[in-house]
Amino acid sequence: MLLRLRLMLISLGIGTVLFMLLCLGAQNLKDRHSIQVGSSRSVPLPTGFLVGLSLVIGVVSGGSAAAVMLPEQHWD
Repeated sequence: MLLRLRLMLISLGIGTVLFMLLCLGAQNLKDRHSIQVGSSRSVPLPTGFLVGLSLVIGVVSGGSAAAVMLPEQHWD
């Protein structure tokens, strides 16, 4: 249980740090695109930010999935 919680917190912490670095790095990008989600469109965002955001979401979801799928350790 403790190992799962630690892995989940590490995953969320690394994702938060990556997201903050991504926000700092995407400040001066000129080329902006918007994404169509269903029938609405998002605000124009830099392409690098969109790609980086998908990377951060992948890191967090992968770490969370690894924490959930970790086998339970029984102490005898």
